[in-house]
Amino acid sequence: MKITPTEIKDVLIIEPDVFEDHRGWFAETYNKEKFKEYGIDINFIQDNHSFSLKKGTLRGLHLQKSPYSQAKLVRCTRGAVLDVAVDLRKNSPTFKKWVAVELTAQNKRQLFIPQGFAHGFILLEDDTEFHYKVDNKYSKDHEIGIRYDDPELGIDWAISNPILSEKDLGAPYLNDIDINF
Repeated sequence: MKITPTEIKDVLIIEPDVFEDHRGWFAETYNKEKFKEYGIDINFIQDNHSFSLKKGTLRGLHLQKSPYSQAKLVRCTRGAVLDVAVDLRKNSPTFKKWVAVELTAQNKRQLFIPQGFAHGFILLEDDTEFHYKVDNKYSKDHEIGIRYDDPELGIDWAISNPILSEKDLGAPYLNDIDINF
């Protein structure tokens, strides 16, 4: 397993060891003890899996406020996405900075996103599946979204005119919400 820091040191790219032979391949995508050795001591409590049909579909930016904020371990199990994490921890030196990583079924990369980050992804291919682990339960009352095109963040999604849900299209700008990290 290879773990690489991104420009935001707490967001990590995780590349599992992949063992291939004539039958196919095998990869260990999560091992609590190995993750702990790298400083990721998280108790994941739930797995989520999404499927999106069309290239250009954008899901995000999403997060949950305290006390229901969530750390995530995300990966693309079919297709490809550009995955984005935005640091919303007010006392962080990288507050309002973002990092984008291409996650594909082929490269098998994962991204660890700690609590205090907004998260979103855009499909780079049709028929894409996305899988993620979280360390806290879903709370509708603590869920918030931020506009994907917020000029204060300046995220380069690499695709214009994304396909959005009504909820994401109506999300507020960062300056219009209260962040408590």
